[in-house]
Amino acid sequence: METTKNYKGFGNWIRTSTTARMLMIGFIILVLLIPLIFIKDLIRERAQRQQDVVKEVGQLWGEEVLFMGPVLRIPYKTYTESTSYDEALKKSKRIRTTKIKYAYFFPEQLHMDSQVDGIKKKRGIYETSVFESVLDIKGTFGVPDFSSKDVLPEDVLWEKAIVLIKSSNLKGIKNQITMQLGPASTTFLPKFSDTDNTNSYHTNYVTLHNLESPFLSQKAWPKEANVPFSTSIKINGSARLRFVPIGKETTLHMESNWKDPNFTGNFLPEEDEAKEVTNQGFVANWKVLQTNRQFEQAFFGSLPNLSKFSFGTELLVPVDEYQKSERSAKYGYLVIALTFLVFFLLQTVSGIHIHPFQYLMIGLALVLFYTLLISISEHQSFLKAYAIAGTAVIGLITFYSQSILKSKKFVLLILASLTALYTFIFVIIQLESYALLVGSIGLFTILALVMFASRRIDWDQA
Repeated sequence: METTKNYKGFGNWIRTSTTARMLMIGFIILVLLIPLIFIKDLIRERAQRQQDVVKEVGQLWGEEVLFMGPVLRIPYKTYTESTSYDEALKKSKRIRTTKIKYAYFFPEQLHMDSQVDGIKKKRGIYETSVFESVLDIKGTFGVPDFSSKDVLPEDVLWEKAIVLIKSSNLKGIKNQITMQLGPASTTFLPKFSDTDNTNSYHTNYVTLHNLESPFLSQKAWPKEANVPFSTSIKINGSARLRFVPIGKETTLHMESNWKDPNFTGNFLPEEDEAKEVTNQGFVANWKVLQTNRQFEQAFFGSLPNLSKFSFGTELLVPVDEYQKSERSAKYGYLVIALTFLVFFLLQTVSGIHIHPFQYLMIGLALVLFYTLLISISEHQSFLKAYAIAGTAVIGLITFYSQSILKSKKFVLLILASLTALYTFIFVIIQLESYALLVGSIGLFTILALVMFASRRIDWDQA
C-alpha cells in the first residue's frame, strides 16, 4: 500500500512539477539525437554514392582533362672525364664518357581556342556532367638556346628532336592528332617507356601521359628561325578542363553552353569585359605571360611537374542537395529544442497536461522531416523537397496538437511557430557569406521572444 502511494506521489510530481517536465523534455531530446545521427550518416552515404557515380561515368566517358603542350624536346651530348691507372702500362689515362641528355623548350607564342559542349548524364537518380571539346592550338617555337649549358652546336642532336604533348586523358581523344610544324606535318602517338621518367608523371589528381611525334624532319627544325605550328584536338572529358601556360605568352579563348562554370586554377579570366556568363553559356579569355608564372622557358635534363600552375574551368552539375540537407540536419537539435520549448511554455501557461509519449511523437515527426527531405530532394529540386517535407511535418504536428492543446489559438500559434522556424532554417542554409550573421540575429530574436512570453510566469507556482 505504501508503494502504491509513493508511486502515485511520484507520478503526481512528474505531472505537476515544472522541474520534472523540463528534465523529461531534456531526456527526450537526448533520445532523439540517436535517429538524428543516423540521418546524418545516411546523408553522407548518399552523397558518397553520388560521388561514386560521378567517378564511374567519368571513367567511361573520359576523365578530367589536364593539357600541357606542345613541348620541343632535343637531345644533346654531355661529357664527363675521369682518370684511371693502367697497371700494364704503369701510367694513368684519361677516360671521356658521353651521356645523352634532353632539353625541353616551350613555345614563344601559344594560343588555344576551346569550344566546350557540356552534356548532362544520368545514372539512376544521379546526375553528372561530361563534355565534348574541340581544341585548336597554334603558336611558334623560338630558336633553342643551349648557351646556358655551354653545349656546342655539334653536340646538339637535331635529327632526334621531337615534339611532346602531355594529357591526362588519352582515352578521351577522338581524332588522330596531326600537327603542322612549319612546312612539315607530323603525327602524334603514345609511347610507353619503363626507363624514361619524363614519359608520365603524377599530380595530386591525375596522371599526365606523353603523346610523341616521330623525329622531326630538317625543314621542321627551329634551328635558325622561329617555326609556327598548329593542330586541332577533339577530346571528351568530365568535370574539369585545365591547361598549363607554357608559352612565353599564353592566351586561351573558351566558349561553352554551360551556364554554371567555376573558373579554377592559378589564373582567372581577364577583366569582366573579357568574361561573360549567361543562361546560354559562357565566354572567357585568359592571358598569361612568362612573368606571371614561376618557371622558365627551357629545362635541361628533365621536365618538372608544372601542373600546379594550370588554370581552366570546372563544369560540374551543382549537386548541393546533399550539402544543404546535411546543413539542415545540423539544425535538427535546434528545431526539436525550440519546438519543445513552445509546447512547454503553452503547457506551463495553460496548465494543459502533455504526456511524455506525446512529446516523443512530436519529436519523431520533426526527425522524420529530414528523411523526407533527403529522399524527395533526390528526385526534385531542394526548394520543392523542403517545401513538401516541411508542409507535411508542420501539418502533421498541427493536426496532432489539436487533440493535445484543446484550443484553436494555441494550435494556430504552433502552426505559426513551426512555419517561421522552418522558414528561418531554410534562409540560413541558402546563405553562405551571411549565414552566421543572420543565424545569430535570428537566435537572438527567438530568445527575446521567449523571454518576453515567459516574463509573467511565476515559476515557483508553475
